[in-house]
Amino acid sequence: MIFSESNQLHRSPTRHFLEENEINSALEEMVEASREKVNNSDNFLQALINREELMSTGFGFGIAYPHAKTDDIDEFFVTIGISRTGIDWKSFDQKDAKLIFMIGGPDGQQDVYLKLLAGLSSFLK
Repeated sequence: MIFSESNQLHRSPTRHFLEENEINSALEEMVEASREKVNNSDNFLQALINREELMSTGFGFGIAYPHAKTDDIDEFFVTIGISRTGIDWKSFDQKDAKLIFMIGGPDGQQDVYLKLLAGLSSFLK
């Protein structure tokens, strides 16, 4: 299980089968699927893209976990994207990502954010 400040996510993760096969397009599709959890989806999408430009969030082993925090989000959430064909997420092992765990959260809660990322990483091992 993935934890947040209350030791669990407030809602069940949104699951979405991805049609896109390029990082930014897949992110756009996942943000759209998460629209009710984000007050300004354009800002959140741009924050995700900016994060990818800093360093790929490709975890390897067919998994990516794009993540960003903005003032446009009230509580942490995870959206799970599933790609049947895989997306080149620039992972260290060069394997296409088929499971994408997009994490969004409110800015200013770094401790919770790091615990959520650590929980996800432990869950995926």
